Amino acid sequence: MIRFICIVIFVVLFLILTTPIRFVEWLLHRSSPHASDISSLRIVQWAFKVILRMTGVRTTVIGEENIPDEPVLFVGNHRSYFDILLTYSRCRRPTGYVAKKEMEKYPGLASWMRRLHCLFLDRSNPKEGLKMILQAIDYVKNGISICIFPEGTRNPGEELSMLPFRDGALKIATKSGCAIVPVSMNNTAEIFENHLPKIRKTHVVIEYGKPIYPDQLDKDTKRHIGEYVEKLISDTIHKNAGLV
Repeated sequence: MIRFICIVIFVVLFLILTTPIRFVEWLLHRSSPHASDISSLRIVQWAFKVILRMTGVRTTVIGEENIPDEPVLFVGNHRSYFDILLTYSRCRRPTGYVAKKEMEKYPGLASWMRRLHCLFLDRSNPKEGLKMILQAIDYVKNGISICIFPEGTRNPGEELSMLPFRDGALKIATKSGCAIVPVSMNNTAEIFENHLPKIRKTHVVIEYGKPIYPDQLDKDTKRHIGEYVEKLISDTIHKNAGLV
């Protein structure tokens, strides 16, 4: 419980104390967008790394060398709020995450998310979902990676289970031509969700798969690309289950 309280205090202080920094980043973005993107990325990564140190989590990372030095679509399984901190803290280039629209209710947090090219998805409105996909494609074409969890929400089921992937999310890659990088995570719910509100030290495993270029797939696989990537991630979390 002490860890949880310390993290809440840190997050509140970070959002308050970085208010003038967000303004400086906004000014910097007007003259040098890329420099602003990188500095904003590093600031938030620093905060995420501090939070992860507070949790005491130990992370084993496999296959990070598989990530190409180009904008990609990261696709992962999703069982914990900490999935975002664990993966975003390792991004080497500007990366926007797809988040639920409800996150816009938190002004300080939403402001940082917009600075980081995050996209807010209204899951109840198909037209807004299409607009989000088009915006994500535009980001990729302008050098910004996107990370999405195609299960659509955090999976509260058993550790090695997964919710069905939503194919629409993969259109970001098929329409932009960027690579898909599968991200498989084991044991992340054990940090927090499995024993709310306590945060516990634990060991998680993250594996980055080899990049998948949609245009290099056969027609049938490309048509069912969501199922294809879902199976790759499922197979990987089962393979890594013995490592945690």
